[in-house]
Amino acid sequence: MKQGFLAICAAATALLAASVAQAGTLDTVKARGKLVCGVSLATPGFAAPDDKGRMQGFDADICRSVAAAVFGDGDKIEFVPTNINTRFQALQSGEIDMLSRQTTQTFSREASLGLDFGPTVFYDGQGLMVAKSLGVSSAKELTDAAICTLPGTTTAQNLSDFFRTIGGKFELVVFESPDENRAAFFAGRCEAISSDRSDLASIRAVANNPDDYLVLPETISKEPLAPAVRQNDSNWRDIMSWSVWLLMAAEEKGITQANVDEMLKSQDPDIQRMLGVTDELGAMLGLDNKWGYNVIKAVGNYGEIFERSLGEKTRLGLTRGPNAQWNAGGLVYAPPFR
Repeated sequence: MKQGFLAICAAATALLAASVAQAGTLDTVKARGKLVCGVSLATPGFAAPDDKGRMQGFDADICRSVAAAVFGDGDKIEFVPTNINTRFQALQSGEIDMLSRQTTQTFSREASLGLDFGPTVFYDGQGLMVAKSLGVSSAKELTDAAICTLPGTTTAQNLSDFFRTIGGKFELVVFESPDENRAAFFAGRCEAISSDRSDLASIRAVANNPDDYLVLPETISKEPLAPAVRQNDSNWRDIMSWSVWLLMAAEEKGITQANVDEMLKSQDPDIQRMLGVTDELGAMLGLDNKWGYNVIKAVGNYGEIFERSLGEKTRLGLTRGPNAQWNAGGLVYAPPFR
């Protein structure tokens, strides 16, 4: 009986998602007058409200770039906090239009959950963090350790693979919410906490004494973080993807939030197309031809977003690493705008 009920629920969710996609997400968003974007629950650097209640962070600005592409205004947006267990259901059901929430693109998620991922916006990898007082300098020294983490992630499998490789064992201690997970680690209920390295930096940043904690050097997985939309709506996926690629291409071309007006006079054909001076790239997406200009005017380029939210001068203090431009030793690379 329970299995039948679950099957009915799954079918109903699939039908709802299909009906939203069939209507066209772009038309739905335009009619509503705002983009609804799923983000994480108060994760500094990625999505967290400031003292005025305005959502700030890397993932939040990815959302704003799409809002700016659609409306010419990055503030025509509603942020919906989602947790590990509800993020995919919120997208599948049509509660949100896109998900921008430190989410790893994997085969099973894209193939079985009715999602389409956009470009990788942050190249990450899973790590482990410990209190310096533990006296540990390598993850290989954590055999038999209790490790805090969250459910519904790739973390547990990655840890199992890692410890199997080094011939060790560990105890997984799972908490339902990020707040509980962080609190348990800071209270010493676990010897280590494991998540994406960017998330560990965010967790460390909210500690009473961040210098008391150490992110260990090992990166035990590949975690390409990317925004996602529902399947079967290629136009909406294109809008999300090309808004992200525009951020990357703008940095490569030296287009910034401050100089974008001056760049309208550029003789570079790529810049002319990106900013809507020539050709009609916007019309191909069902957008205004100045959509690219509007995106950069609203949030700046990829490098500006990174440095503002995650960079070395922020609490997270992250270097660009693999998230540098392709011509600066990184993996950030946008297809041609032509």
